[in-house]
Amino acid sequence: VIFRWWKISLRSEFREAKPGELKESHEYFLDDPSLQIQIAVVFGANTLEHIFNLCRGNFDFLERLPDPLLLYIISFLELEDIARLSQVSHRFKTICNSDTLWEKIVQNLCGAITPEMRALAQEVGWKQFFFTNKLQLQLQLRRRRQKQDDSKKSKTK
Repeated sequence: VIFRWWKISLRSEFREAKPGELKESHEYFLDDPSLQIQIAVVFGANTLEHIFNLCRGNFDFLERLPDPLLLYIISFLELEDIARLSQVSHRFKTICNSDTLWEKIVQNLCGAITPEMRALAQEVGWKQFFFTNKLQLQLQLRRRRQKQDDSKKSKTK
């Protein structure tokens, strides 16, 4: 575990202060409560917990992946697994309910999406679009067409 710090101050006695560094083994860090307290005070409990996990070999690589890669991976999961994953954390809830994910899922399962279908999906949301049955979708598309036709007719008058 390597900690680096520097003092930032307007006081003249600290202007020449050099950065500091502390290197300790994982075992030493886990056995040194005073160092742990200092870390918690300076950086907070979340950082301390993260360091504990790193020192114990508990790496959460999935949590560190960028959103576009997670979206790509999640788009291949079964719906039940997506529902469970959305309960893991706030980040996964946001990703699992995002229009971007559900657009990918719809494209993977449906193949060709007409511009009319895309417009409706963007209007109601891709997740809602996915879970709406075909008869309701056809009815909504018909209503959209009728509104567009009515607005075109009123413009030509």
